[in-house]
Amino acid sequence: MVKPIALSLPYPTGEGVEKNLLTASKLSILYAGKHGELNATLQYVYQSFFFNKFNEEEIASTLMGIAVAEMEHLEILGELILELGQSPVYAECLPYRCNFYSSSNVSYCTNAEKMLLDDIAGEMLAVSDYEKAISDIDDEKVQAILLRIKLDEELHIKVLKDALSKVSKKS
Repeated sequence: MVKPIALSLPYPTGEGVEKNLLTASKLSILYAGKHGELNATLQYVYQSFFFNKFNEEEIASTLMGIAVAEMEHLEILGELILELGQSPVYAECLPYRCNFYSSSNVSYCTNAEKMLLDDIAGEMLAVSDYEKAISDIDDEKVQAILLRIKLDEELHIKVLKDALSKVSKKS
């Protein structure tokens, strides 16, 4: 079983948050937006196949570990959106159900360095998106959850930069 690459800190729960459709809609971009958790999960899984093919099993395993962490984030956000009163559909703009998620958002690059550069850029966007959501949302319970997830995204940047350094040395 692949272990998630995440900090060993617990995630706050969304249990007891009050229904708030506006807050739920603000989470939808983190959940299923162009650079959200769903996209990140799919991109890391896709890339891990190529790193295995490149005989870079350690990096492939790292990417799969990040994918598992992103799946956990997806689950946390989906449950939180539901707790806030929305259906956690894979769309950017709840409750209107428009801008449905498209797998065309995945970077399908097959160059090792470019894949990792895309991942680092994606994680940096994720950190920025979480910071924006934290400042836009008034609910302290929701903010705490988002802050905890953001810490994992920052860890992913560090891990990906380390992987990029290994790949760049071989080029």
